[in-house]
Amino acid sequence: MTPAAVTTEQLGKRYGQRTGRTKWALRDCTLEVPEGRICGLVGANGAGKTTLLKLLVGLARPTTGSVQVLGRAPGDDPAFLRDVGYLAQEVPLYRRWTAADHLAMGAHLNPVWDAAPTRQRLLDLDIPLDQRVGTMSGGQRAQVALALALGKRPRVLLLDEPVAALDPLARREFLATLGAAVAEAEGSLTVVLSSHLVSDLERICDHLVVLAESRTLLADDLDDVVASHRLLTAPRRDPGPIERQHTVLRTEQTPRQTSLWVRLDGPLHDPTWHSDPLSLEDIVLAYLGQRSRTTAELSTVIGGVR
Repeated sequence: MTPAAVTTEQLGKRYGQRTGRTKWALRDCTLEVPEGRICGLVGANGAGKTTLLKLLVGLARPTTGSVQVLGRAPGDDPAFLRDVGYLAQEVPLYRRWTAADHLAMGAHLNPVWDAAPTRQRLLDLDIPLDQRVGTMSGGQRAQVALALALGKRPRVLLLDEPVAALDPLARREFLATLGAAVAEAEGSLTVVLSSHLVSDLERICDHLVVLAESRTLLADDLDDVVASHRLLTAPRRDPGPIERQHTVLRTEQTPRQTSLWVRLDGPLHDPTWHSDPLSLEDIVLAYLGQRSRTTAELSTVIGGVR
Protein backbone atom coordinates (compact mmCIF):
# COMPACT_ATOMS: atom_id res chain seq x y z
CA MET A 1 0.00 0.00 0.00
CA THR A 2 1.37 3.41 -1.00
CA PRO A 3 2.01 5.62 2.06
CA ALA A 4 0.18 8.93 2.28
CA ALA A 5 2.04 12.17 1.63
CA VAL A 6 -0.90 14.25 2.90
CA THR A 7 -3.43 13.21 5.53
CA THR A 8 -6.21 15.24 7.12
CA GLU A 9 -8.79 14.14 9.67
CA GLN A 10 -11.88 16.26 10.37
CA LEU A 11 -9.75 19.29 9.52
CA GLY A 12 -11.41 22.67 9.96
CA LYS A 13 -10.49 26.36 9.90
CA ARG A 14 -12.73 29.08 11.30
CA TYR A 15 -12.16 32.82 11.06
CA GLY A 16 -13.67 35.76 12.92
CA GLN A 17 -13.63 34.48 16.51
CA ARG A 18 -12.38 37.85 17.79
CA THR A 19 -15.17 39.82 16.12
CA GLY A 20 -17.91 37.33 16.96
CA ARG A 21 -18.80 36.94 13.26
CA THR A 22 -17.34 33.51 12.66
CA LYS A 23 -17.15 31.75 9.33
CA TRP A 24 -15.89 28.27 8.48
CA ALA A 25 -13.45 28.45 5.55
CA LEU A 26 -12.91 24.69 5.77
CA ARG A 27 -14.81 22.08 7.74
CA ASP A 28 -14.82 18.31 8.31
CA CYS A 29 -12.08 17.78 5.70
CA THR A 30 -10.88 14.18 5.72
CA LEU A 31 -8.63 12.91 2.92
CA GLU A 32 -5.42 11.12 1.98
CA VAL A 33 -3.13 11.84 -0.95
CA PRO A 34 -0.75 8.93 -1.66
CA GLU A 35 2.92 9.68 -2.27
CA GLY A 36 4.00 10.24 -5.84
CA ARG A 37 0.57 11.35 -7.09
CA ILE A 38 -0.57 14.51 -8.82
CA CYS A 39 -3.74 15.40 -6.95
CA GLY A 40 -6.29 17.75 -8.48
CA LEU A 41 -8.11 19.92 -5.96
CA VAL A 42 -11.35 21.27 -7.42
CA GLY A 43 -14.24 23.33 -6.12
CA ALA A 44 -16.14 26.56 -6.65
CA ASN A 45 -14.91 29.91 -5.31
CA GLY A 46 -15.09 29.89 -1.53
CA ALA A 47 -15.08 26.09 -1.29
CA GLY A 48 -11.96 26.07 0.88
CA LYS A 49 -9.20 25.18 -1.61
CA THR A 50 -6.84 28.00 -0.70
CA THR A 51 -7.49 27.51 3.01
CA LEU A 52 -6.64 23.81 2.72
CA LEU A 53 -3.38 24.56 0.93
CA LYS A 54 -2.42 27.16 3.53
CA LEU A 55 -3.07 24.63 6.29
CA LEU A 56 -0.92 22.06 4.48
CA VAL A 57 2.03 24.43 4.15
CA GLY A 58 1.70 25.84 7.68
CA LEU A 59 0.58 29.38 6.77
CA ALA A 60 -2.60 28.80 8.82
CA ARG A 61 -3.32 26.77 11.95
CA PRO A 62 -6.28 24.37 12.24
CA THR A 63 -9.28 25.26 14.38
CA THR A 64 -10.37 21.62 14.53
CA GLY A 65 -9.02 18.26 13.45
CA SER A 66 -5.51 17.33 12.36
CA VAL A 67 -3.24 17.58 9.34
CA GLN A 68 0.00 15.82 8.47
CA VAL A 69 2.31 16.30 5.51
CA LEU A 70 4.99 13.64 5.11
CA GLY A 71 4.10 12.39 8.59
CA ARG A 72 4.62 15.76 10.28
CA ALA A 73 2.37 18.59 11.39
CA PRO A 74 3.01 21.67 9.20
CA GLY A 75 5.01 24.41 10.90
CA ASP A 76 8.19 26.47 10.88
CA ASP A 77 10.52 23.50 11.33
CA PRO A 78 13.39 23.88 8.79
CA ALA A 79 13.23 20.18 7.91
CA PHE A 80 9.53 20.48 7.06
CA LEU A 81 9.98 23.67 5.04
CA ARG A 82 12.83 22.08 3.09
CA ASP A 83 10.54 19.29 1.89
CA VAL A 84 7.50 21.40 0.93
CA GLY A 85 7.13 23.82 -1.98
CA TYR A 86 4.26 26.28 -2.30
CA LEU A 87 3.16 28.54 -5.14
CA ALA A 88 0.42 31.01 -4.21
CA GLN A 89 -2.29 32.05 -6.64
CA GLU A 90 -0.91 35.56 -7.16
CA VAL A 91 2.51 34.16 -8.31
CA PRO A 92 4.60 36.27 -5.89
CA LEU A 93 7.68 37.42 -7.81
CA TYR A 94 9.69 40.65 -7.69
CA ARG A 95 8.72 42.52 -10.84
CA ARG A 96 11.97 44.52 -11.03
CA TRP A 97 14.11 41.41 -10.69
CA THR A 98 15.23 39.29 -13.62
CA ALA A 99 14.68 35.54 -13.81
CA ALA A 100 18.40 35.12 -13.01
CA ASP A 101 17.97 37.27 -9.87
CA HIS A 102 15.19 34.96 -8.70
CA LEU A 103 17.30 31.86 -9.33
CA ALA A 104 20.16 33.39 -7.33
CA MET A 105 17.76 34.09 -4.47
CA GLY A 106 16.51 30.50 -4.58
CA ALA A 107 20.06 29.19 -4.40
CA HIS A 108 20.83 31.49 -1.44
CA LEU A 109 17.71 30.65 0.59
CA ASN A 110 17.50 26.89 0.11
CA PRO A 111 20.00 24.41 1.55
CA VAL A 112 19.25 22.08 -1.37
CA TRP A 113 19.08 23.71 -4.80
CA ASP A 114 19.19 22.25 -8.32
CA ALA A 115 20.99 25.17 -9.95
CA ALA A 116 21.83 23.75 -13.38
CA PRO A 117 18.52 21.88 -14.04
CA THR A 118 16.48 24.88 -12.86
CA ARG A 119 18.35 27.25 -15.14
CA GLN A 120 18.12 24.84 -18.06
CA ARG A 121 14.39 24.41 -17.55
CA LEU A 122 13.85 28.11 -18.24
CA LEU A 123 16.29 28.20 -21.16
CA ASP A 124 14.48 25.27 -22.78
CA LEU A 125 11.29 27.36 -22.63
CA ASP A 126 13.05 30.32 -24.30
CA ILE A 127 12.64 32.46 -21.19
CA PRO A 128 15.43 35.10 -21.16
CA LEU A 129 17.21 34.98 -17.81
CA ASP A 130 18.25 38.65 -18.04
CA GLN A 131 14.70 39.99 -18.57
CA ARG A 132 12.81 41.63 -15.74
CA VAL A 133 9.88 39.55 -14.57
CA GLY A 134 7.51 42.54 -14.76
CA THR A 135 7.95 42.70 -18.54
CA MET A 136 7.30 39.00 -19.10
CA SER A 137 4.05 37.42 -20.22
CA GLY A 138 1.81 35.72 -17.69
CA GLY A 139 2.90 32.31 -18.93
CA GLN A 140 6.59 33.18 -18.59
CA ARG A 141 6.10 34.50 -15.05
CA ALA A 142 4.27 31.31 -14.11
CA GLN A 143 7.14 29.22 -15.48
CA VAL A 144 9.70 31.23 -13.47
CA ALA A 145 7.64 30.72 -10.31
CA LEU A 146 7.30 26.98 -11.02
CA ALA A 147 11.05 26.71 -11.64
CA LEU A 148 11.69 28.32 -8.23
CA ALA A 149 9.27 25.94 -6.53
CA LEU A 150 10.85 22.89 -8.19
CA GLY A 151 14.43 24.08 -7.73
CA LYS A 152 14.44 23.28 -4.03
CA ARG A 153 13.60 19.65 -4.85
CA PRO A 154 10.48 19.44 -2.64
CA ARG A 155 8.85 16.15 -1.76
CA VAL A 156 5.41 17.81 -1.72
CA LEU A 157 4.51 20.70 -4.05
CA LEU A 158 1.34 22.74 -3.39
CA LEU A 159 0.02 24.88 -6.28
CA ASP A 160 -2.89 27.28 -5.77
CA GLU A 161 -4.68 28.01 -9.08
CA PRO A 162 -1.35 28.44 -10.94
CA VAL A 163 -2.92 28.50 -14.42
CA ALA A 164 -6.12 30.43 -13.70
CA ALA A 165 -4.98 33.61 -15.51
CA LEU A 166 -3.12 31.92 -18.38
CA ASP A 167 -4.19 31.46 -21.98
CA PRO A 168 -4.73 27.88 -23.22
CA LEU A 169 -1.24 27.53 -24.75
CA ALA A 170 0.49 28.86 -21.63
CA ARG A 171 -1.61 26.50 -19.48
CA ARG A 172 -0.60 23.54 -21.59
CA GLU A 173 3.10 24.46 -21.41
CA PHE A 174 2.90 24.94 -17.63
CA LEU A 175 1.25 21.55 -17.12
CA ALA A 176 3.73 19.90 -19.46
CA THR A 177 6.62 21.30 -17.41
CA LEU A 178 4.98 20.10 -14.21
CA GLY A 179 4.31 16.63 -15.62
CA ALA A 180 7.90 16.29 -16.82
CA ALA A 181 9.22 17.28 -13.38
CA VAL A 182 7.03 14.68 -11.67
CA ALA A 183 8.19 12.00 -14.13
CA GLU A 184 11.84 12.91 -13.51
CA ALA A 185 11.27 12.63 -9.76
CA GLU A 186 10.29 8.95 -10.22
CA GLY A 187 7.73 8.85 -7.42
CA SER A 188 9.54 11.11 -4.95
CA LEU A 189 7.39 14.19 -5.68
CA THR A 190 3.72 14.59 -4.70
CA VAL A 191 1.74 17.50 -6.16
CA VAL A 192 -1.53 19.03 -4.98
CA LEU A 193 -2.84 21.27 -7.76
CA SER A 194 -5.85 23.52 -7.22
CA SER A 195 -7.82 24.51 -10.33
CA HIS A 196 -11.28 25.34 -11.66
CA LEU A 197 -10.39 23.80 -15.01
CA VAL A 198 -11.43 20.17 -14.93
CA SER A 199 -10.03 19.50 -18.41
CA ASP A 200 -6.56 20.53 -17.20
CA LEU A 201 -6.82 18.31 -14.14
CA GLU A 202 -7.95 15.38 -16.27
CA ARG A 203 -4.90 15.84 -18.49
CA ILE A 204 -2.30 15.60 -15.72
CA CYS A 205 -3.79 14.34 -12.44
CA ASP A 206 -4.17 10.79 -11.14
CA HIS A 207 -5.95 11.63 -7.86
CA LEU A 208 -8.92 13.92 -7.22
CA VAL A 209 -10.31 15.87 -4.27
CA VAL A 210 -13.61 17.76 -4.60
CA LEU A 211 -14.54 20.48 -2.11
CA ALA A 212 -17.89 22.27 -1.86
CA GLU A 213 -19.17 24.66 0.77
CA SER A 214 -15.97 24.13 2.81
CA ARG A 215 -16.37 20.33 2.99
CA THR A 216 -14.80 17.32 1.30
CA LEU A 217 -17.20 15.57 -1.04
CA LEU A 218 -14.81 13.21 -2.81
CA ALA A 219 -11.21 12.02 -2.40
CA ASP A 220 -10.11 9.11 -4.57
CA ASP A 221 -7.87 7.95 -7.42
CA LEU A 222 -8.97 9.39 -10.74
CA ASP A 223 -9.27 6.03 -12.49
CA ASP A 224 -11.51 4.73 -9.70
CA VAL A 225 -13.63 7.88 -9.81
CA VAL A 226 -14.28 7.56 -13.54
CA ALA A 227 -14.88 3.80 -13.38
CA SER A 228 -17.38 3.93 -10.49
CA HIS A 229 -19.61 6.79 -11.68
CA ARG A 230 -22.35 6.13 -14.23
CA LEU A 231 -25.34 7.76 -15.83
CA LEU A 232 -28.37 5.50 -15.42
CA THR A 233 -31.44 6.01 -17.59
CA ALA A 234 -34.74 4.17 -17.80
CA PRO A 235 -38.42 4.81 -18.51
CA ARG A 236 -39.76 7.07 -15.76
CA ARG A 237 -39.81 5.31 -12.39
CA ASP A 238 -39.20 5.72 -8.68
CA PRO A 239 -35.42 6.13 -8.08
CA GLY A 240 -35.79 4.87 -4.51
CA PRO A 241 -34.40 1.33 -5.05
CA ILE A 242 -31.23 2.73 -6.66
CA GLU A 243 -30.88 5.35 -3.90
CA ARG A 244 -30.96 2.61 -1.28
CA GLN A 245 -28.16 0.66 -2.96
CA HIS A 246 -25.92 3.36 -4.41
CA THR A 247 -24.96 7.03 -4.01
CA VAL A 248 -27.23 9.12 -6.24
CA LEU A 249 -25.65 12.50 -6.92
CA ARG A 250 -28.27 13.98 -9.22
CA THR A 251 -31.75 13.07 -10.42
CA GLU A 252 -33.59 14.36 -13.48
CA GLN A 253 -37.07 13.23 -14.48
CA THR A 254 -39.14 13.97 -17.54
CA PRO A 255 -42.64 12.61 -18.20
CA ARG A 256 -41.03 9.68 -20.00
CA GLN A 257 -37.57 9.16 -18.52
CA THR A 258 -35.62 9.04 -15.26
CA SER A 259 -31.90 9.90 -15.33
CA LEU A 260 -29.59 9.32 -12.38
CA TRP A 261 -25.96 10.42 -11.90
CA VAL A 262 -24.70 7.64 -9.63
CA ARG A 263 -21.63 6.44 -7.78
CA LEU A 264 -21.98 2.67 -7.83
CA ASP A 265 -21.29 1.08 -4.44
CA GLY A 266 -21.49 -2.45 -5.82
CA PRO A 267 -22.93 -4.30 -8.81
CA LEU A 268 -25.95 -2.88 -10.63
CA HIS A 269 -28.46 -5.69 -10.24
CA ASP A 270 -31.38 -4.18 -12.15
CA PRO A 271 -30.73 -4.76 -15.88
CA THR A 272 -33.60 -2.47 -16.91
CA TRP A 273 -31.40 0.56 -16.21
CA HIS A 274 -29.22 1.63 -19.14
CA SER A 275 -25.70 2.49 -17.90
CA ASP A 276 -23.36 4.98 -19.61
CA PRO A 277 -19.98 6.38 -18.51
CA LEU A 278 -19.75 9.94 -17.21
CA SER A 279 -17.05 12.43 -18.12
CA LEU A 280 -14.92 13.78 -15.29
CA GLU A 281 -16.52 17.20 -15.74
CA ASP A 282 -20.01 15.69 -15.40
CA ILE A 283 -18.92 13.87 -12.24
CA VAL A 284 -17.44 17.00 -10.65
CA LEU A 285 -20.50 19.10 -11.52
CA ALA A 286 -22.77 16.44 -10.04
CA TYR A 287 -20.92 16.64 -6.73
CA LEU A 288 -20.83 20.44 -6.73
CA GLY A 289 -24.58 20.51 -7.37
CA GLN A 290 -25.39 18.75 -4.09
CA ARG A 291 -25.72 21.90 -2.00
CA SER A 292 -29.01 20.86 -0.46
CA ARG A 293 -27.63 17.65 1.03
CA THR A 294 -26.89 17.44 4.74
CA THR A 295 -23.43 17.11 6.28
CA ALA A 296 -24.11 13.52 7.29
CA GLU A 297 -25.15 12.59 3.77
CA LEU A 298 -22.14 14.31 2.21
CA SER A 299 -19.70 12.51 4.49
CA THR A 300 -20.84 9.14 3.14
CA VAL A 301 -19.48 9.70 -0.36
CA ILE A 302 -15.86 10.44 0.61
CA GLY A 303 -13.63 7.79 -0.93
CA GLY A 304 -16.62 5.64 -1.86
CA VAL A 305 -17.58 4.78 1.74
CA ARG A 306 -21.23 4.40 2.60
